[in-house]
Amino acid sequence: MRFSIIVFPGSNCDHDCEYAIRQVLKNPVEMIWHKNTDLKNPDCVVIPGGFSYGDYLRTGAIARFSPIMESIFNFANKGGLVIGICNGFQILCEAQFLPGVLLKNKNLRFVCRNTYVRVDEVDTPFTNQCKNSSVLSMPIAHGEGNFFIDEEGLKKLEDQHQIIMRYCNSKGQITDESNPNGSLKNIAGICNQARNIFGLMPHPERVCEKELGGIDGQLIWQSISNS
Repeated sequence: MRFSIIVFPGSNCDHDCEYAIRQVLKNPVEMIWHKNTDLKNPDCVVIPGGFSYGDYLRTGAIARFSPIMESIFNFANKGGLVIGICNGFQILCEAQFLPGVLLKNKNLRFVCRNTYVRVDEVDTPFTNQCKNSSVLSMPIAHGEGNFFIDEEGLKKLEDQHQIIMRYCNSKGQITDESNPNGSLKNIAGICNQARNIFGLMPHPERVCEKELGGIDGQLIWQSISNS
């Protein structure tokens, strides 16, 4: 499985993703500057977290116009896998690869802490190594992670089983207390209808080694590798 990681000005989780893929999973990976248009023939494109373009205007609003985005669009349209993490999720929504928007956190503060998420859909290239309703511990770090979509859009997400992860407590219960940012229905990650594009706010690349706090994130990368 070959990976390409997109690097924008302001990306700061790109090398975390590279380490997880190259050093932990032992898969080849290319770093692609956003002004390039050649994705280097990957099986999966990673849009990492950070603060692309300093989050000017709003998160992901400028990055969506980078030259590389057309290449990602064509790649995804041919069935290529795309995962957007944190700021990457925001970019995917701004570029309309995924429905909905990421608003400012409900408390209007930057939130950086560990969270629990429940995997509600395992029939995806990104979660096929997870058990249904399994609970993963992964960190978040964002100021605009409050997922919102209108009533019609939410119904489509639910009917088409596109809500992949929800914030929960350690027992897998979906509660208001376990929602760190006010996201609608505790949504932490969604996919497109074709199930080859996945956006999530938690950082799986930061929990790939026990020495760094856990290995739950490996399940996401292993799922992609086995797709």
